[in-house]
Amino acid sequence: MSQTFPIIDAHHHIWDLTRNRHPWLQDEPMIPFRYGDYSAIRRSYMPADYRRDCARQNVVASVYVEAEWNPADPLGETRFVHEIAARDGLPNAIVAQAWLDRDDVADVLAGQAAFPLVRSVRHKPKAAARRDDATRGTAGSMDDPRWRNGFARLARHGLHFDLQTPWWHFDAAADLARDFPETTLIINHTGLPSDRSAEALGLWRRALEHVARHTNVHLKISGIGLQGVPWTVASNGDIVRDAIRIFGADRCMFASNFPVDSLTGSFDAIFDGFKAITAEMSDRERRALFHDTAARVYRPARMDTTSLDTTS
Repeated sequence: MSQTFPIIDAHHHIWDLTRNRHPWLQDEPMIPFRYGDYSAIRRSYMPADYRRDCARQNVVASVYVEAEWNPADPLGETRFVHEIAARDGLPNAIVAQAWLDRDDVADVLAGQAAFPLVRSVRHKPKAAARRDDATRGTAGSMDDPRWRNGFARLARHGLHFDLQTPWWHFDAAADLARDFPETTLIINHTGLPSDRSAEALGLWRRALEHVARHTNVHLKISGIGLQGVPWTVASNGDIVRDAIRIFGADRCMFASNFPVDSLTGSFDAIFDGFKAITAEMSDRERRALFHDTAARVYRPARMDTTSLDTTS
């Protein structure tokens, strides 16, 4: 049954640590990480590994997201991923690296936009590690004029922006969406709702509602695992349902975040979980969540158009 359910995986990574430099995966000491010890993914992860992990699921296309490759060579990552795509048939769209507050941002964006699979870029803006420490106007944040000047260049290249930041910075994200309505923002990892206390979840929902008022914002439902807790429908079902209720199926898309989220659950646990959580939704809503929203936003190349089997 899982094989017949068509999926566009809207967020995954590959990396070859024998050839390419990813400081966070190779340097010591390891950086603080929301899933804790991530030593298990400090190894090469290539299309064969990805296909093995998703073998039971009918993944018909996928979106590669920049993996904090050496920032001195952002175009090198994109060139490498295009070589992989030409050889292995995936990924089918790319979210490339571009640091928006660097002196060379104009050249980097022009270079990234010239690659045929690039649809979006990502640069994680400066963010507070805790909601109590969140302030506006920090250098390197979404409020920083230098950062926003880089963001303003996206529209001329037809590029989207993948935004990874905790939900307590969504006030700034909403302002960004308002001020640049021609640019599509795709929030990564559901806004990182790692604090599951009633108070924090209430604030997370309100933050989602605030930024969802802007129709140029989409939401990627992924990255919702918890440190030391296996990925289950019981632990994540309410998060997924609330996110869909707030944004609507036509602005949400499911993603694996593999191999990173393998630290919390298998590919099957995550996608079978998404299927179980959405089992009572309409056929059209489910197709949007698993396939159509990502197809419209990322326009993956060589896409399989298999019909959705709603019995899965």
